[in-house]
Amino acid sequence: MADTPTFGGLHFWVADMAATLAFYRLIGLPISEEPWEGQFLNLKLSEGKSLAFGTYSFTQRYDPAFKPPAQGRSHVALQFDLKSREAVDEMHARLTAAGHPSHMAAFDAFWGTRYCEVVDPDGNVVGFHSPRDPATGGPVP
Repeated sequence: MADTPTFGGLHFWVADMAATLAFYRLIGLPISEEPWEGQFLNLKLSEGKSLAFGTYSFTQRYDPAFKPPAQGRSHVALQFDLKSREAVDEMHARLTAAGHPSHMAAFDAFWGTRYCEVVDPDGNVVGFHSPRDPATGGPVP
């Protein structure tokens, strides 16, 4: 029997590395302020997980059949946990003030968290959750 895979991280294909890194830096991920000249960055996160960014041209070097996705056609939503309900509102305000489109303004979700979604420079939806509070949840719409 084959080994059971363990989750290691996510890899995003990006059109503009500088814009992408600026977005994820604004979220608060540990990305150096130094200009990044490369076409690939593997960001090590907690518990051995990673978030990697590779440009379209870099990806085409090892996958000649790669075709960039249509803008705004991502089928995943990257999720981040924040420490409070207020932090969700603050993150949404900070990112949209910097010009990133809101996909969903902060609201009290039926599953009991404060939640919002913002779109990164490549059209990926990025969601932010507060800790769960059953008192703020409700029935599934």
